[in-house]
Amino acid sequence: MIPFSKPVIFKSAEKYIKDVLHSGKLSGDHDFTKRCNAWLENRAKTKKVFLTTSCTHALEMAALLINIKEGDEVIMPSYSFSSTPNAFVLRGATIVFVDIRPDTMNIDETLIEPAITNKTKAIVPVHYAGVGCAMDAIIEIAKKYNLFVIEDAAQGLMSTYKGRTLGAIGNIGAYSFHETKNYSSGEGGAILINDDKFIKRAEIIREKGTNRSQFFRGEIDKYSWQDVGSSYLPSELNAALLFSQLEMADKINKNRLKSWNYYYTTLKPLEKKGHLELPKIPAECKHNAHIFYIKVNNITERSKLIKYLKDKNINALFHYVPLHGSKAGKNYGRFSGQDKFTTIESERLLRLPLYYNMSLSEAELVCEIIKKYFVKGG
Repeated sequence: MIPFSKPVIFKSAEKYIKDVLHSGKLSGDHDFTKRCNAWLENRAKTKKVFLTTSCTHALEMAALLINIKEGDEVIMPSYSFSSTPNAFVLRGATIVFVDIRPDTMNIDETLIEPAITNKTKAIVPVHYAGVGCAMDAIIEIAKKYNLFVIEDAAQGLMSTYKGRTLGAIGNIGAYSFHETKNYSSGEGGAILINDDKFIKRAEIIREKGTNRSQFFRGEIDKYSWQDVGSSYLPSELNAALLFSQLEMADKINKNRLKSWNYYYTTLKPLEKKGHLELPKIPAECKHNAHIFYIKVNNITERSKLIKYLKDKNINALFHYVPLHGSKAGKNYGRFSGQDKFTTIESERLLRLPLYYNMSLSEAELVCEIIKKYFVKGG
């Protein structure tokens, strides 16, 4: 069986985790947490980074930091995971979904402005597959209407838009370090604070609403409850695992791109024949090979191809079911304008196996089986 993904485990992970176990400091915000924060700040060139227990929690922190409240509206694509709207729905916001671009599967920046009302508080672009949204246009709209931009860059570490790191362009960004991501702590995430005014409060919110971090730094003689918050600190064990991958990030990125590029080159003839469509990467974007997907004609053909691959021991998957059609999506949000691409494009998309150290023979086999499927006419 060729799996859809495999977690990255380096020998250094075992050593680092043992170091944590022997240190007796298993909770968050110790040596490895600080190393991860510093690495991410340096790579993203952002003001401040805090590791979190998940990208979901990073987004929840963002909603708290911009004071989302009942009656506010937040604009985002429907083609995303439930964590994206949940973070804002939890604070009482209404989600306003807009259509996506069929080329990148990202939010259509030209449809954001028509969706803005006097209740709009924020725009949440989601960088699908680690390919950047049209951030210049989004930032311009946000400035025009005095809105916050919260980047859901769950899939975006090591990707850039016009040379700027995804997650470090808007007011706040969020990363995921889930097992399926390019860089993983099993479960985990990070919040990127790109605006100085949020840094102090973010630290308090992350520490259950207390100024405990200041206390541990010796800046105050006791700590107390200061604000709303929750327990958003990951274990030092998670941070140790993550750091073993971050210090190898360039190697991981190069390796994944090699597999991605092989897929693209090898399957290109099928696109020229009209059998499928390949991903489109805008010239201003550098991606991180998080996902390689193809698009087939429709959902029926996708289901047939998934089964065909599975019968050949290849695990390929579809992705998000658009949120606006779900029970919660209807309860907590609305779709602005026409769903021209979100549903139809999501039903065509099929993700192929891709992971660090995927062998050439594995990638060759995947491509060979896909070619056979189309030669046989499905």
